Amino acid sequence: MIKFFLMVNKQGQTRLSRYYEHVEINKRTMLEAEVIKNCLSRSKDQCSFIEYKDFKLVYRQYAALFVVVGIDQTENEMAVYELIHNFVEVLDKYFSRVSELDVSFSISEIHL
Repeated sequence: MIKFFLMVNKQGQTRLSRYYEHVEINKRTMLEAEVIKNCLSRSKDQCSFIEYKDFKLVYRQYAALFVVVGIDQTENEMAVYELIHNFVEVLDKYFSRVSELDVSFSISEIHL
């Protein structure tokens, strides 16, 4: 099951966050900071799956944006990895060459 969906830039700023389980605001901030730090610190040669606390992180980088999905232990990492790619392709078609600004200002109209 997907626990959360994040889009962040290379500077570590969250551009989109969607949680599928209740998480308090102060805990979200700490969680996002730790998740972003873990993903941004990895090289491109490393695997895009990270075991983190009681769940897994699956992430992909597209230009200056990172898409990070937190999943539970029973979810298929490769399926989520492909889901991320399909989501970005849909955004690219919808916005015709999606950029970080599109995500910041226009994505609020799309419900995840």
